[in-house]
Amino acid sequence: MTQRLADKLSFGRKLLLAAMGIAAAAGPVVFGLANAPHVRAQSPQTASAPLPSFEVASIKPNRSGDAHVWISGDPGRFTVTGATLKFLIKQAYDLKDVQISGGPSWINSERYDIDAKEEDSLIEKLEKLPPEQRREQLRLMVQSLLAERFKLRVSHATKELPIYALVIAKNGPKLQEAKPGDTYPNGIKGLDGRTHPNVIRMVPGQLTGQGIPIASLVRMLWELGRPVVDQTGLKGKYDFTVQWTPDQSQPAMFKGPEEPKPGPDNTSAPESSGPSLFTAIQEQLGLRLESQKGPVQILVIDHVERPSEN
Repeated sequence: MTQRLADKLSFGRKLLLAAMGIAAAAGPVVFGLANAPHVRAQSPQTASAPLPSFEVASIKPNRSGDAHVWISGDPGRFTVTGATLKFLIKQAYDLKDVQISGGPSWINSERYDIDAKEEDSLIEKLEKLPPEQRREQLRLMVQSLLAERFKLRVSHATKELPIYALVIAKNGPKLQEAKPGDTYPNGIKGLDGRTHPNVIRMVPGQLTGQGIPIASLVRMLWELGRPVVDQTGLKGKYDFTVQWTPDQSQPAMFKGPEEPKPGPDNTSAPESSGPSLFTAIQEQLGLRLESQKGPVQILVIDHVERPSEN
């Protein structure tokens, strides 16, 4: 995570998944997947362990008509512009759309601006924690904010849903195992300007990974709209590139912009004669996405209200 989370990033164009876990860069989308959020519902806090909370928070309706969500990650603050409540719930509980059930229709349409500040003493404590623990604390603080100001009450359930199982294809995997200690001197640069493992770069129709575990690829594939379960049994870290023809029927992350343009690194989208994403995964990675049904953790919205006045 960079000093300011690349300041403010457009969620609609760069798929920034909040200050909770995935960092993005201008141009091609670059994900630091070593710190990507896990896809699971949070366990309810016990009465003896109350949620951490912000010192002060301002919540105002956003009626600008702008469909983008803007996030600022300044130290000690959590600032969001134009977020729906459902977006906030997804970030607070580290979930995907398919894992959220219930709630009135306005949670998907009404947008809000939030400016929340942490206590100075808490900032000092958080700075001493490892990155994933800091992100987890931020999620818990957002949960506390939603409970206090939106009167959000939730429960947890398991539901049988369509899923994808990621399995090894007939002729075996074609992934290249990463070299231990490889610093990727000519590889993808992260937001810190350095090259290192645990990074994925996406441009329209192309996904490149360097030194990533299969679990990180699986988390990316959740954006296809279904939960994805890893059944490959692969335990290493891998380098790979997969190219496909962007299909406008796919979710936004995989179909790319309507008129793809080269990024700052002069990387262009593949030619339109390439394979589909599913075919590319099988032919180029030696993996396959199988349609199945399986148990999925669900967060059920039991009660919610429009936010209280500041």
